[in-house]
Amino acid sequence: MDVSRNAAGADVRGNDNNLPTSNDTLVSNDHGNPESGPKNGDMEQEKQIDPMASRTDGGVEYKSMVWWQAGMVMVAETISLGILSLPAAMATLGIVPGLILLVLLGAMASYTGFVIGQFKRRYPHIHSMACAGGVLFGQWGNFILGWGQFLFYVFIMGSHILTFSIMMNAITDHGVCTIVWMVVGTIMSLIFTLPRTLKHLSYYSIASFVSIIGAVMITMIGVSITQPGAGPDGVLHVRLWPQPDLTFRDGFNAVSNMVFAYAGHVAFFTFISELKNPHDFPKALAFLQCSDISMYIITAVVVYYYAGDNVASPALDSASTVVKKVAYGVAIVTIVIAGVVNGHVGAKFLYVRLLHDREDDLLHQKTWKSYGVWFAIVSISWLGAWVIAEAVPVFNHLLGLTSALFASWFTFGLSGMFWMHMNLNGKWSLGKAFLFLLNCVNILVAAILFGVGTYASISAMVETGTTNKPFSCANNAGGR
Repeated sequence: MDVSRNAAGADVRGNDNNLPTSNDTLVSNDHGNPESGPKNGDMEQEKQIDPMASRTDGGVEYKSMVWWQAGMVMVAETISLGILSLPAAMATLGIVPGLILLVLLGAMASYTGFVIGQFKRRYPHIHSMACAGGVLFGQWGNFILGWGQFLFYVFIMGSHILTFSIMMNAITDHGVCTIVWMVVGTIMSLIFTLPRTLKHLSYYSIASFVSIIGAVMITMIGVSITQPGAGPDGVLHVRLWPQPDLTFRDGFNAVSNMVFAYAGHVAFFTFISELKNPHDFPKALAFLQCSDISMYIITAVVVYYYAGDNVASPALDSASTVVKKVAYGVAIVTIVIAGVVNGHVGAKFLYVRLLHDREDDLLHQKTWKSYGVWFAIVSISWLGAWVIAEAVPVFNHLLGLTSALFASWFTFGLSGMFWMHMNLNGKWSLGKAFLFLLNCVNILVAAILFGVGTYASISAMVETGTTNKPFSCANNAGGR
């Protein structure tokens, strides 16, 4: 077995079969239970260690993606709703602080994503944040992170249902009750979530990527022509620094919305588990981070520059009526598919958790029973998402609350803990000391985002609760 030190500072153990050594196996083979190790042959051992292990019996083959397919799924999952809130966040914070935060958060997200890849390589049996929690904290860690990640997915799914209703109200001029549009969006998303492997979603994800680029480009061109941010004198008024009367709460909510834009890490373990070659994950991660950082900067600056303080969130509402309808028509693919990717990964967590240890190997079967279990889990997940979308009917508030409660830890804090778990023992060097401090900062940032961000989001929701009612037929399009 080879032992090497990776760029994140971790001692990475590898072997030819990408299976853990006996020492790795004792860490956690079965959600933190060291006594449930493999016993009968290499293939049986791999299946017990990794529920997504390759198949030779004609069952469902989950390890089916190459790196670019994983990269497209990651882009579809990450670059969707978050980008639509960034121009409004830029208007709140100003261009200089906004740009610094976008680049800094992007760099942090790149590093923490890389650490997740190294943690998966050290412990190949991990296929979700729940498994990672089992490695860190035992059964309680498995339980807390497992249900935490599932709630995170459901909140993100709910934000996509909410955005779907905003889109349809914008296109149809509030043709029917908003609740109807949310139900339609829920049913559409449920249908697209039914395929059980991510390989199928990778092809949808290409369309999703083209969709969000197209919608953003249309919006940028539209606002550059109409210039809604121009004053009576026709001059654009753009601030480099925060608004003079900016409150701490509003500023922190803007930061939380930026964090949400990088909130894809919760699904990374699942994506790696369905790669044919897990060692290709850094390529997929690089593709994602180069794409999202560049798109976020361009979109946030250009839309804010022309829309000014009148910029809306979602940003597509900043354009004229006709352009807005066209942009939303193009964006429908990413609004649905990005939610579907999160819905799929969330349902996959419950599916594996329920079926992994069954003797009949129902997890990999192609039977009515296995399809029925999958359909039931997907349906319950989307029903919960619909309830959340109805209960928190303001786009910015739902994104901010989701970011504070979940993205804070899954994107930044937990990766710091992963690094600590892999590296606190062993020899120390100046480089290792620097990485230790960096990961301490990641954990501290997560704690601040969680505590202060949750307070700021709930405070904003309480203040606007009198005008935005839950389970309402009112038009929710066109507002900030």
